[in-house]
Amino acid sequence: MDLLLLSNSTLPGTPFFEWPRPHVQAFLGDGRKRLAFVPFAAVSFSMDEYTRMVQGVFAELGHELFSLHTEADKVGALGKADAVVVGGGNTFQLLRTLYGTELLRAIRRRVSDGMPYIGWSAGSNVACPTIMTTNDMPITEVPTLRAMGLVPFQINPHYTDARLEGHGGESRDQRLAEFLALNQASTVVGLREGTGLRVGREGLQLFGGPMRVLRHGQTAVEVPEGTRCRVDLSDVR
Repeated sequence: MDLLLLSNSTLPGTPFFEWPRPHVQAFLGDGRKRLAFVPFAAVSFSMDEYTRMVQGVFAELGHELFSLHTEADKVGALGKADAVVVGGGNTFQLLRTLYGTELLRAIRRRVSDGMPYIGWSAGSNVACPTIMTTNDMPITEVPTLRAMGLVPFQINPHYTDARLEGHGGESRDQRLAEFLALNQASTVVGLREGTGLRVGREGLQLFGGPMRVLRHGQTAVEVPEGTRCRVDLSDVR
């Protein structure tokens, strides 16, 4: 497998998709690629609008991008693409639509056979075994919380260990500790803004900044930028 999993698309105060561009370009390599875009996580804006934004970015990088939401035969159209790009937004809406269009299985099968996969935010969440570590509100029902399982660990995108002064609710670490209390065999990767993972059969590499690895009953591990490790993170202790 060949995956590029990003915490987010855009840093505050910067143009859309500016920080990931060099990483995406290096990931896709030389030559013009035809990319299938999955915009199903869009809720407060239209999928057409989302597609135009992302098309502009990838055109500047020298690639052609088309959206699967406009295709009558979505699975067939995926089969004619060189790579798949899954955008962020609401993870529950994304997963529900992936199941409803039969694309979840189709993408998992193609990526397992070697198709490159790029995802950010919700698009990174659905690459995990489940979407149970998303930050999103469940605004729609999903058939199941199970996702693609392209990686064996859970991702919490937009991760922060910050605490808001005067805020009485749970912190992100407390919420993730709750998940781990009920899913004790799981490993969670906290991906901060501006960070991502390049994942292949030989392992994964962290870029953009440090990440945090959380496990039940263990002290969280801060992993520095540039670290290479096994895909199952068994060497991160």
